Amino acid sequence: MNYDALVPVMRRLAIEAGAKIMEIYQSDDFEVKSKSDDSPVTAADEAADALISAGLRAEFPDVMLVTEEQADSHKAKGDTFLIVDPLDGTKEFIHRRGDFTVNIAYVEKGVPQRGVVYAPARERMFFTQADGQAVEETGAFDLEQVGALTEINVSDADNSALMIVASKSHRDQATDDYINKYSVKDSKSAGSSLKFCLVATGEADIYPRVGRTMEWDTAAGHAVLLGAGGQVVRFDDHTPLIYGKEDFANPFFIAYAPSVELKEA
Repeated sequence: MNYDALVPVMRRLAIEAGAKIMEIYQSDDFEVKSKSDDSPVTAADEAADALISAGLRAEFPDVMLVTEEQADSHKAKGDTFLIVDPLDGTKEFIHRRGDFTVNIAYVEKGVPQRGVVYAPARERMFFTQADGQAVEETGAFDLEQVGALTEINVSDADNSALMIVASKSHRDQATDDYINKYSVKDSKSAGSSLKFCLVATGEADIYPRVGRTMEWDTAAGHAVLLGAGGQVVRFDDHTPLIYGKEDFANPFFIAYAPSVELKEA
């Protein structure tokens, strides 16, 4: 994959999809439907997916594409592919809480190598540059003109006073039990893949996920975190979280700055 070609395309499609999502988000009303697994889907998910998948297929026709909203793509097999969640955090979107993102990533040999996470309602964008360094962009998010970029890096964690981030919609007792193994200074909640990005910027030190996620939920944030010097490992044995699994379902995991002294599950 030519990363110099890939990164601008992912960034542009994320911005275009974000504009479409915000158009629907700011409307008076929008329909919420249920998918076969009872998870919600809106016109924003579908419009963003159509835009992103068409753009990726046009630019990279020979690369396997997996996207949440196209069930047929879930039958694909391989460890190198583009993967999309056009609207991560649909529940946040429905409740107009703002913590939703556009996620686009490229996985190579099971590892998310490049990704973009765009939170249009929060006006925050994170992506990996062609060289792999993770950055946050600020500015007007122009389609062609890249705004000011700031390199982001994980924290040098203080293990006696850790900053924890956890899911806003899926926090449970098992998550709290694990968090309680650490010396915690503060804990915050965030929706969607923004949790990875808060670890990537050093705003949090660790994000444990004791709950179901799919690869399209995590790949872009995972790529950004890797590009900021972070790591994502399985919750059970602390081996790296890999992609291209049989059904694209993730085990429980921990995303963290390497200076955090991980506790056993």
